[in-house]
Amino acid sequence: MQTGLIELGHEPWVIDARDFPQNLPISVGHNTDTIVVRGQNIGKPSAVYVRSLYQDPIGYGVNIEDEMQDNWRRTMMAFRESSTLLTSILNRWEHLGTPMFNPPSAQQNITKPYQISLLAEAGLPVPETLWSNDPIAVKAFCEHQECIYKPIMGGAATRKVSPEDLTDERLIKLATAPVTFQERLPGDDIRVYIIDGKIVCCLRITSDAVDFRQNEQHIEAFGLPEEIQHQCLTAVDVIGLRFTGMDLKADRQGQLKILELNPSPMFLGFEQRANVDICRPLCEAIVRHAANNKS
Repeated sequence: MQTGLIELGHEPWVIDARDFPQNLPISVGHNTDTIVVRGQNIGKPSAVYVRSLYQDPIGYGVNIEDEMQDNWRRTMMAFRESSTLLTSILNRWEHLGTPMFNPPSAQQNITKPYQISLLAEAGLPVPETLWSNDPIAVKAFCEHQECIYKPIMGGAATRKVSPEDLTDERLIKLATAPVTFQERLPGDDIRVYIIDGKIVCCLRITSDAVDFRQNEQHIEAFGLPEEIQHQCLTAVDVIGLRFTGMDLKADRQGQLKILELNPSPMFLGFEQRANVDICRPLCEAIVRHAANNKS
């Protein structure tokens, strides 16, 4: 992203949240636009692209195993404090009218149990899904259809529900945490990238695995039918995202159903394997919003 913006004639200010707080000094004053990073007051940026705050102790790009073993309570408290300050900065920028990819106000719509319900309420096709820690409810949901299970927040692979998973010995583990159970969709995986209400790339991902991640056999660009395109654009409006990587998968009848809208999707690997360009249109959108914000 930094290289792409420079190629368009703009030098971005990069804030790597992984450096905070150890190696990144930030001061925030009581005035909304007093946001000082490395001694420079950023105030109100012309546009912002948010990759990640890296404030989840078990999230991607975060490695604090030693700190957690040394003092897990202190480490968790430090993460909470850092996350609160960084999130407040994003909230301030949105309040000041800074165009954001994506705004923090959309974050509440990202939690999957809520997101899927919003999409279903809008009449969009979504898979039958149950989030539960109730063994009785899980058995009733899974006994008469093929299902998969996965974490609610992510962080582990999707797996197919087996008969052993529905035994009392396995289901009792739900007392530890709730789990996502979902009808199994056997079709190819589809990833749709949308920027500013425009579909810039549709990819078909072929894989024999239940979870295609790191198991991709082939990735190719293709065209979606107009009806599906309309559903994708409607979904973006419902969730409130300027930029998303949207995952769909077909059921046994061939109907594509929406699995999720990711607010900060990775795309470099998809670009390389499918020979498509996602970074350039994203950078162009950021520059366009920045120019409009200044005028």
